[in-house]
Amino acid sequence: MAKVNRARSTSPPDGGWGWMIVAGCFLVTICTRAVTRCISIFFVEFQTYFSQDYAQTAWIHSIVDCVTMLCAPLGSVVSNHLSCQVGIMLGGLLASTGLILGSFATSLKHLYLTLGVLTGLGFALCYSPAIAMVGKYFSRRKALAYGISMSGSGIGIFILAPVVQLLIEQFSWRGALLILGGFVLNLCVCGALMRPITLKEDRTTPEQKHVCRTQTQDFKRGSSYSTWTKEWVQTCLCGSLQQEYSFLLMSDFVVLGISVLFMAYGCSPLFVHLVPYALSVGVSHQQAAFLMSILGVIDIVGNITFGWLTDRRCLKDYQYVCYLFAVGLDGLCYLCLPMLQSLPLLVPFSCTFGYFDGAYVTLIPVVTAEIVGTTSLSSALGVVYFLHAVPYLVSPPIAGWLVDTTGSYTAAFLLCGFSMIFSSVLLGFARLVKKMKKNQLRFLAKESDPKLQLWTNGSVAYSVARELDQKDGESVAIAVPGYSST
Repeated sequence: MAKVNRARSTSPPDGGWGWMIVAGCFLVTICTRAVTRCISIFFVEFQTYFSQDYAQTAWIHSIVDCVTMLCAPLGSVVSNHLSCQVGIMLGGLLASTGLILGSFATSLKHLYLTLGVLTGLGFALCYSPAIAMVGKYFSRRKALAYGISMSGSGIGIFILAPVVQLLIEQFSWRGALLILGGFVLNLCVCGALMRPITLKEDRTTPEQKHVCRTQTQDFKRGSSYSTWTKEWVQTCLCGSLQQEYSFLLMSDFVVLGISVLFMAYGCSPLFVHLVPYALSVGVSHQQAAFLMSILGVIDIVGNITFGWLTDRRCLKDYQYVCYLFAVGLDGLCYLCLPMLQSLPLLVPFSCTFGYFDGAYVTLIPVVTAEIVGTTSLSSALGVVYFLHAVPYLVSPPIAGWLVDTTGSYTAAFLLCGFSMIFSSVLLGFARLVKKMKKNQLRFLAKESDPKLQLWTNGSVAYSVARELDQKDGESVAIAVPGYSST
């Protein structure tokens, strides 16, 4: 692993080994997100064994989810500075160790540290690098590839939930955690599949190489070897991190980050409060559980089909708009939920919300890549998932507090709905303002320096549009027959 062979390609291959990357990312989402969701199955066992209340036991799931998202940037840093393969393998070892040590826990505090912090840290090292790797291998079919990869969460929950329950019944919760620890070791296999690829935009430019060479020579001339080594490492590390996270200063990414905070706040409480709400309106326990099953299955359908649809030629240029549409529709579903008080009305809600929930989850990496590019995608996704952490941690308790205070679920659901709608409107407004500014700049440029000029060369007229290409700060000269510019 010390020397990683990199596949060289000028552009994403959109197939080939890329489908193995998709398969590896699919398994990563099963071993991380699906296993995290299945931890809730152990709640009753933990409560009974340790004689603790629901609130203290529920912290285990919150810590795993929060640490996974909070440490997502760390996963990106490890992946960028070592390799995606090393990062995911290391994460698999840490996550497996946490689950195995958790099987020997003698108190909830032990589970907080092992099953919560250690396993969550391992998942963080795996999740965002695997997703970013899919973006490097796909361009035309990116949304479809992400749809298949992200569907591992829903499919994993659908399969693992009954299996985990069976393991608990057969081997107790300790034996079940031990077996899950062995299962999560498959992350090391997934990591081995992540063959690095060097794209055209990833390669170091001659100017960057010259700067590094000049800095190295200056350090060698002006200091001793030990001092030079220390200063050179500090300079390279700071410069590398500064380059990796330069997207943080982009206005588009800042707006995306703020939007993600509101979106994450809105999407999380439903998965905690849907079943209690259904029970409060007279739906039976089995029917309430059925609603959650529908939500999970339709989520998978949304992952795959919406990814495939937005990769079609007619929607390829509108993936950003499709993301806004999906988030906004989930918000509208929330606003309608307090009026739905019977099973025949809640089933269509679960189908609609589940579909568009899977839809926008698929497009999060696509929208992020559109803003920052594939070179910074791993670091950017780390920050995006980091921003999910705090809303995931606080939104379900806030919704529960509103239910306790008001005596109904209406205020909690309305707050979540407006939060998601605001997230969609904010991104749409930012995109509209950006487009208006571009049009205004074009108009001003046309007024100050008319682009259209006419020259006559014999009997032939030439119309030439003088354009300035702002890319890389270079102007483009256009040759015109019979005309010489001063």
